[in-house]
Amino acid sequence: MKICKATKKDLPEIRNLQYLAFETEAKLFKNREDLPLKQTLEELAHELDSGVMLKMVTEDNTIIGSVRAISKDGTTHIGKLMVHPDCRNRGFGSRLMDEIENCFPETRYELFTSTKSENNIILYQNRGYEIFDRKEINDELVFVYMQKMP
Repeated sequence: MKICKATKKDLPEIRNLQYLAFETEAKLFKNREDLPLKQTLEELAHELDSGVMLKMVTEDNTIIGSVRAISKDGTTHIGKLMVHPDCRNRGFGSRLMDEIENCFPETRYELFTSTKSENNIILYQNRGYEIFDRKEINDELVFVYMQKMP
């Protein structure tokens, strides 16, 4: 597996992966409106232009993972870490996190996930992230905000 920066031509494949990867998260909730299942290519292009978007590709250049981040005022905001459901639990998420953190060394890292996404929370805690805030979106969706200090 190779990790490199995504380009505009990768965005349709990354969007399809995002829908597939976050579908498993969406099954945890009745209301899907607050999840990244409806992001448009234009919104993805804006994220690509605003920060760093990485992709993990197989030998045949199929994208099986992605993560993105933007740095502002000394904090790197990491978002939408995703791995294809058939490729999970092989350390690919950790490898993507290593690479995105390497793009922004010596900063504070911040991300968020749902309280129901227990595997995500464990992954981030194992990487040195700590919960510092919670935000209730609705009756069933609560986000935890996590940070890792330099």
